[in-house]
Amino acid sequence: MPSCLSSDGAPAVVESIDKLPAFWNRNAAFVANLLGLFFENEEETEMLADVVGEVDSYGGRLLPILDLLYAGGGDNLLMLESRPDPALMRYFTDTAGLSLPDLEILTHQNYLEMGRCLRSGNLEHCRAFKTLRDHSADFIDGYVTDSTIAGVSSYAGMRTFSTSDGSRHGNNKWMLHEHLEKSGLPTATTEIAERGEDIDSCLDRLQSAGFTAGVVKAPMGASGIGLVKVADLSDRGNIRKRVPDHFFMEGPCLVQGWLQTGEHGIVSMRSPSVQLFLNDMEVVMYDITEQILSGDSIHEGNESPPPYLAKHPEWRAEMLRQAGVAGQWLHRQGYRGTASADFLLTESDDGAFQVYVCELNARVTGATYPSVLAHHFMPDGAWLLQNLRFTQPVPGEELMQLLHSAHDLFIPGKSRYGIFPVNFNTGKDGLVHKGQFLCLAPTSGGSKTLLELAQLDMPCETARD
Repeated sequence: MPSCLSSDGAPAVVESIDKLPAFWNRNAAFVANLLGLFFENEEETEMLADVVGEVDSYGGRLLPILDLLYAGGGDNLLMLESRPDPALMRYFTDTAGLSLPDLEILTHQNYLEMGRCLRSGNLEHCRAFKTLRDHSADFIDGYVTDSTIAGVSSYAGMRTFSTSDGSRHGNNKWMLHEHLEKSGLPTATTEIAERGEDIDSCLDRLQSAGFTAGVVKAPMGASGIGLVKVADLSDRGNIRKRVPDHFFMEGPCLVQGWLQTGEHGIVSMRSPSVQLFLNDMEVVMYDITEQILSGDSIHEGNESPPPYLAKHPEWRAEMLRQAGVAGQWLHRQGYRGTASADFLLTESDDGAFQVYVCELNARVTGATYPSVLAHHFMPDGAWLLQNLRFTQPVPGEELMQLLHSAHDLFIPGKSRYGIFPVNFNTGKDGLVHKGQFLCLAPTSGGSKTLLELAQLDMPCETARD
């Protein structure tokens, strides 16, 4: 797909699948506060922490890719909620040959305190603010550009890549849905609930339309948070109690028919995602992945390339077309940086197919870091990212030594396949309870086999999480 600039000044859409785009030629201080995803919605934040577990160590996923995303030639700063595992850091530098940013610890509570200092005008007494102000980076970034990051940037003499409205609007499912309808793109059967009292009548209409299940989606959500599935519309119980008031904090909820095989002629379903990078002038599409989802649509991992796309070029073309339309809308909101467009792809018994944009994630996502690393080290290969939780927590040093001695560890320049441990999620005991493991191989089948073999080599049983 060639670059194109529309007459209304929309950004060019560039297809660069299997090749990393030129990311920012700038340096940044990145606040990796996963609990800041929902802006000021602390109740939804607590829901995320309950589901994910060890949430304060998730920011470590940025460590190996930050200098690849912000390659301005100077020092970057990564502010994490907890300190990364030392053995993993040595692997990044000594074995993988990556450069790492400067590190500072900023807990979620310290982040909230910085916001309070900002609002009271006492930033000079905030240690985190002084760290940002005194660092050489000219830009400040985060998972989202909320009011705290936007406010601190001006006081520290730094710039943001995105506007705060662009970041907030770009993650809003309701606003995206309105745009998709206006653009004539297909959407799932949807009712709009302005308030909690509207949900039952919305579900009634979906049931009359032939759906047996439904879902209530908050405008803002991530990793299945902000989503309540109604598995049986004829026995929904008191659905109102299951949908908290804070779901409506960013606007109306979407109440949608749950598409599933065996209904409405659907014989198969898939969940692909297009990885995006938005710079000042372009929307670049640089990878297509398949999301690994639980039955409740909780994100569990990704793989690339989706094995079915080679046989269906028409599916691929339509998905990229819609990703371009959605990406241009995201750009117009004022968002800049990495993002993903998530899809639902259905195949009917008559051979027809349909592609639906489910949501835009205007941030570094669960597919960003494996995609960037995989294309950096093995651009012609395949990759699989899986979260593994250990039945017995293990020391990081022991885990790294085991991967190396079992010849499972990926070594750039020597390995045609291998495991790249991206991040360790540690508990209060300092041990690894869970980790994100990237399997690199020449083929999709090879990456899956690699994961299965590595799990057998682990020091204790693992569960995909």
